[in-house]
Amino acid sequence: PSNNLLSTIMTFQLAAPSSVRNMDVIIPYTNDVPCDPRGQRMWWAFLASSMVTFFGGLFIILLWRTLKYLWTVCCHCKGKKKVKRPSDTSVGQREAEAVVSEVGWMTSVKDWAGVMISAQTLTGRVLVVLVFALSIGALVIYFTDSSKPIESCQHFDKDYWLQIDMAFNVFFLLYFGLRFIAANDKLWFWLEVNSVVDFFTVPPVFVSVYLNRSWLGLRFLRALRLIQFSEILQFLNILKTSNSIKLVNLCSIFISTWLTAAGFIHLVENSGDPWENFQNSQPLSYWECVYLLMVTMSTVGYGDVCAKTTLGRLFMVFFILGGLAMFASYVPEIIELIGNRKKYGGSYSAVNGRKHIVVCGHITLESVSNFLKDFLHKDRDDVNVEIVFLHNISPNLELEALFKRHFTQVEFYQGSVLNPHDLARVKIESADACLILANKYCADPDAEDASNIMRVISIKNYHPKIRIITQMLQYHNKAHLLNIPSWNWKEGDDAICLAELKLGFIAQSCLAQGLSTMLANLFSMRSYIKIEEDTWQKYYLEGVANEMYTEYLSSAFVGLSFPTICELCYVKLKLLLIAIEYKSDQRECSTLINPGNHVKMQEGTLGFFIASDAKEVKRALFYCKACHDDITDPKRIKKCGCKRTKKSAYKRMRLACCVACGGAEHGCSCMSDSVASNTEVLHRGFPFSPVSLYDNTTTLRSLEEEQQSALSPKKKQRNGGMRTSPTCSPKIIRHDPLLVPGHDQMETMDENIKKYDSTGMFHWCPSKDIEKVMLTRSEAAMTVLSGHVVVCIFGDVKSALIGLRNLVMPLRASNFHYHELKPIVFVGSLEYLKREWETLHNFPKVSILPGTPLSRADLRAVNINLCDMCVILSANQNNIDDASLQDKECILASLNIKSMQFDDSIGLLQANSQGFTPPGMDRSSPENSPVHGLVRQVSITTGANIPIITELVNDSNVQFLDQDDDDDPDTELYLTQPFACGTAFAVSVLDSLMSATYFNDNILTLIRTLVTGGATPELEGLLAEENALRGGYSTPQTLANRDRCRVAQLALYDGPFADLGDGGCYGDLFCKALKTYNMLCFGIYRLRDAHLGAPSQCTKRYVITNPPYNFELVPTDLIFCLMQFDHNAGQTRTNLSSHSTFCPSKKSPSAHSIPSSARPGRSRSRDLRDKQKRTVNDVNHSADKNWYTDEPENCFPRNTQSKHTSTHTANQINQFKSTSNIIQPIREVEEEP
Repeated sequence: PSNNLLSTIMTFQLAAPSSVRNMDVIIPYTNDVPCDPRGQRMWWAFLASSMVTFFGGLFIILLWRTLKYLWTVCCHCKGKKKVKRPSDTSVGQREAEAVVSEVGWMTSVKDWAGVMISAQTLTGRVLVVLVFALSIGALVIYFTDSSKPIESCQHFDKDYWLQIDMAFNVFFLLYFGLRFIAANDKLWFWLEVNSVVDFFTVPPVFVSVYLNRSWLGLRFLRALRLIQFSEILQFLNILKTSNSIKLVNLCSIFISTWLTAAGFIHLVENSGDPWENFQNSQPLSYWECVYLLMVTMSTVGYGDVCAKTTLGRLFMVFFILGGLAMFASYVPEIIELIGNRKKYGGSYSAVNGRKHIVVCGHITLESVSNFLKDFLHKDRDDVNVEIVFLHNISPNLELEALFKRHFTQVEFYQGSVLNPHDLARVKIESADACLILANKYCADPDAEDASNIMRVISIKNYHPKIRIITQMLQYHNKAHLLNIPSWNWKEGDDAICLAELKLGFIAQSCLAQGLSTMLANLFSMRSYIKIEEDTWQKYYLEGVANEMYTEYLSSAFVGLSFPTICELCYVKLKLLLIAIEYKSDQRECSTLINPGNHVKMQEGTLGFFIASDAKEVKRALFYCKACHDDITDPKRIKKCGCKRTKKSAYKRMRLACCVACGGAEHGCSCMSDSVASNTEVLHRGFPFSPVSLYDNTTTLRSLEEEQQSALSPKKKQRNGGMRTSPTCSPKIIRHDPLLVPGHDQMETMDENIKKYDSTGMFHWCPSKDIEKVMLTRSEAAMTVLSGHVVVCIFGDVKSALIGLRNLVMPLRASNFHYHELKPIVFVGSLEYLKREWETLHNFPKVSILPGTPLSRADLRAVNINLCDMCVILSANQNNIDDASLQDKECILASLNIKSMQFDDSIGLLQANSQGFTPPGMDRSSPENSPVHGLVRQVSITTGANIPIITELVNDSNVQFLDQDDDDDPDTELYLTQPFACGTAFAVSVLDSLMSATYFNDNILTLIRTLVTGGATPELEGLLAEENALRGGYSTPQTLANRDRCRVAQLALYDGPFADLGDGGCYGDLFCKALKTYNMLCFGIYRLRDAHLGAPSQCTKRYVITNPPYNFELVPTDLIFCLMQFDHNAGQTRTNLSSHSTFCPSKKSPSAHSIPSSARPGRSRSRDLRDKQKRTVNDVNHSADKNWYTDEPENCFPRNTQSKHTSTHTANQINQFKSTSNIIQPIREVEEEP
């Protein structure tokens, strides 16, 4: 087409007469387009249409305003001169009403037009966006036509671009009319930029249709519409931030000015100067003009393209002034906005088949590194989860490097969870969970908790179904989470209260020293570090490699009791099963820790295991007795495909029973019909082998006992008179406390006495004023405390509360009998303890000594050398630049106690402690008692032997606690000697609970059950209401809550396990304790230098978690075990007190003795010491103040036993023995006819 056009032009030029004037410039035309044959330009017609429209409208508006002004003035003057007559009143009212109605009609039309063009309505937004889009379309048509001559002949019927442009301009004309009607000030509207654009672009289109020719003209002004680009994006909710709006504004203004100026240069350069008869024009394309304007604005000016017309050069002079200023100001600001744009401001793109979690809150190098180290640990199964961190502060270089090292699984985005836009960026609605980290070292814990609660509210408000796991610093702030409607712990929402767990761990260490270290290592992912040398670190690190896992039990275990399965898992599968998730008849799930032999396994039971790898735990799921019974290597236990039937299982069970009774060949009737029916109920995967005949027979007998108990409820078992409860499920036979006779039961069932809280989980007493439990130094010294817990607390009136209730609650759990409760003595600032007392006044056996833990006089007054545990805590969380100074009070107090010296004669007055003793095992039984618990040393002469646990804020400060260790300052906390020995605890070890809870929320339930002494969501709801425990009357339901196991330590020096203590195997001890007493052993607390084989002065011990079966024991070992609740312990105490001839004062519960006649074979020196002790008791009896007003009236005697041994020997083997009445082995009792 271009070649034809050029040929047409040349033909017309040759045919034109030579007398054509220079002004009559020839334009191209064709025969099929009727155009002026003389070829004259008609640009003035197009321009005149625009000018007439603009100035004509402006003149009309000004004329209307003038006339309106004159009319108003004239009417005002007539109104002053004219006197209004009464007869004209009605006429004036009618005229006023007509005017009002006319104005109302105009106003309604104006309002309608305003709504149509307003972006506040959907119609207005659509219209505004449509106008902008059509303007850009008209600009694109201009870019297309710019490659053609400035003026040319075109037929409207055949030019499609002209038709489209005509349609666009008709729409622009209608929109202009709406804007004109809605405008309040018509004059300013007429002078607006958008109006001027319409004046010079819309009328020329109609002229082109009429003249059958087009003129490129001023259509480039449509580029000024780009200035509204930011407004359009805001209407569409694309731009929301100020920086983005500003950036788009700057870019749109710069680009629109640039394109508009280029269009003007293109017009004048291709047309030429009118006064030069258009002879000085030059052919320039539009894009060459764009290039010219850019190099001109940037002051580069290459000179390859330049303006030749006078109009073009004049325009360039003025454009350089404005364009250079705009370029110098806009471009740097645009670059700055783009450069300051958030590096991590994008959006997360979810990957199909891969879950992601969002981590927010306190995001620092330390918190992130600790989290990733545990979350991405190799011991877990393949972690196909992407971690998205969201924080409002960009990461520093170290944290950024950490993210880059884990770039395949970690992404970081800058933003806040309080902003819904940022939540949408990280796809919180599709996230598997949201984890909120807390700042454990903040100065204001309540403010930090409030921030995390607001984060939870924001996330739940955006997506109520999202699972949230958050860290909380203070226990009392957990109640605020219950106020969130969408917070549901049953759906996986969890709050990890660091204060609750930290103090709970420390409280458990008061009952079994070293337990805090063992539990902390269990839920933390640690890699196995192999050490060849025979050192204590070798055995400690072997235990550290164990973690806690959950897995469903194989159907082969259905119908077996928990001890049987536990023994099978340990011996056969090399797994330690410590708890199960049990479903009651009401289909409610509860976590049972070492429930005993009264619980029979169900189908699909979830077990809690201690193992070194997640793959090892799969053995419990894959185990099949038919296929794996002969396998000795547990690594060969894989998933099998065998099919077992009920009939074969029944036959094997009947065969096992017949072999046991000796009637296999001749037939027997040992299985009644009722037992056979129960046997059919057992799972089809319950095979037997000759190796397990004993266990099978026991199981069958237990089944038969269950049937007999159901048929004759009055028949009682011989073990303490306990029987099956008719209200219990047939699969669970719990001991009913109401049927245990004795003094303890009668006290429990006294309806007029509240001894436990309303849930039955904790001991309770009426609230006491703090003045009644305060001791002076002299009063504390006269009390002769022993076997107690000393809590050294640093704090003042301004310190944040740490929640001492969480420390006291585990020590007041109801699975202890009252006489087993350790007295607790707080030593610290009275002002601080008054603030904590509101949550402590309902716990028995709690006293306060106002003072300071750094005072040796105060420490001696509370007999710190006779305590079972000394706890050192600090509530002073100050922002100190040097992190090492954060623990200065605790470190000084610990070193102060360790450097103290004590007189050996104090041991003569030492009361027999209940520390580390299994429940119900009293200290008055003979030496051949079946079980003996650990008791403290004969006498402590140096503070280094006092059991201490110190809380640390900064992990590196652990190096200052022990002066004889060689720990490097950069050594991780779990590898240091104080932590391995259980004498130091840091809150940082609880960071691992976040990832552990995410992968398995049952782990947190188990930890809280073990640590808190029985805290439940129901109890948290009660505390949220009243912030204090509520007393309740004893009922069978609340008393049943006492029947739960607890942690204790057993000594191997004597007792029924003494034969295994000297060179025996740990596995034999495990099986014997489990079969005989339902005690579940899970670790050893061993002397640090026991591996040397030679006597040592060191009394420090370390923790060994889950030793292997053939692990060799030594006599000085202490065994961690989970023990059953003993209903007969209270009865034992009553029987002992009935034979006693002396009952000391109830004001001093720890200082008790019995006459020498009650213990035959004692020396005369022992009698003299007993007389001295009675003198002390008499003094205590005459005291004016009752220290434990909640003590029962019947006081139980406690004897003091001392042996003539060296301090060194006593410290090494802990010769002080616990005493108790003989407890019949559980299985022997059950198997008696």
